[in-house]
Amino acid sequence: MTDLDIPALLDYRPEPGAFNDRVVLVTGAAAGIGRAIAQACAAAGAIVVLLDKDIKGLEKTYDLIEQEGHPQPAIYPLNLEGATVKDYGDLAENIRDSLGRLDGLVLHAGWAGTLTPLKGYDPELWFKVINSNLHGPFFLAQAVLPLLEDSPHGSLVVSTQDCRKAFWGAFGMAKAAQDAMIDILAREHRNEKHFIHVNGIDTGPVRSRFRAGHYPAENAEKLPRPEDVVGPYLYLLDTTDPEHTGLHLSLEGHVPEPAPRPHRQPQEG
Repeated sequence: MTDLDIPALLDYRPEPGAFNDRVVLVTGAAAGIGRAIAQACAAAGAIVVLLDKDIKGLEKTYDLIEQEGHPQPAIYPLNLEGATVKDYGDLAENIRDSLGRLDGLVLHAGWAGTLTPLKGYDPELWFKVINSNLHGPFFLAQAVLPLLEDSPHGSLVVSTQDCRKAFWGAFGMAKAAQDAMIDILAREHRNEKHFIHVNGIDTGPVRSRFRAGHYPAENAEKLPRPEDVVGPYLYLLDTTDPEHTGLHLSLEGHVPEPAPRPHRQPQEG
């Protein structure tokens, strides 16, 4: 629960240059909400580290940021499903050596595998989904926490999802554990010398590959676009209010339905 004005947060954009000299790492940056967050952070002046397993998608995000004239981002291909603790340590070391700092981490990447009853859940798939959505995000966050602690603007934002529901299996359990991780990290870092904001955002249904993959019959045109939900991420990364930590924001029901596209009349002749 929070007293924040969610509709106002949806419209939030930092002051021009507010993220100048900041470095923000965004996972799942190859498409959808992750790409929109990366573009918005770059537009505010941040150097964005783009992380995903989809190299072509990362290159597309990179090109979009460059075409918009924002600070040059960095690409870091990594598959959370199979990455090791050493891989995450190498990532943190590379960020420190090449960029000198890290001010924000957005854990957005997610993969649900398949929707199936727990009774028949395939053990191999279970480990893959848990690695992608729990072990990977945790060990990545753990690896970069020292960098966030060194930053005067340290912020960790997790894309959460309310899916403690039938058939969501390992993904549902991993997302529930992410909620717990937010609570634990927020309390552990609340009173530290270098305060770190730790918060979660559940966007609700958004027009994305993830959503389409699990709800193929849904009319995507009625769903919010990824760029419609980036405001709260920017607010929590902006770290203007030290009291806002340990929050679990839900945007569902607050994001206006996109205006319908104008109907094109067929040309005569």
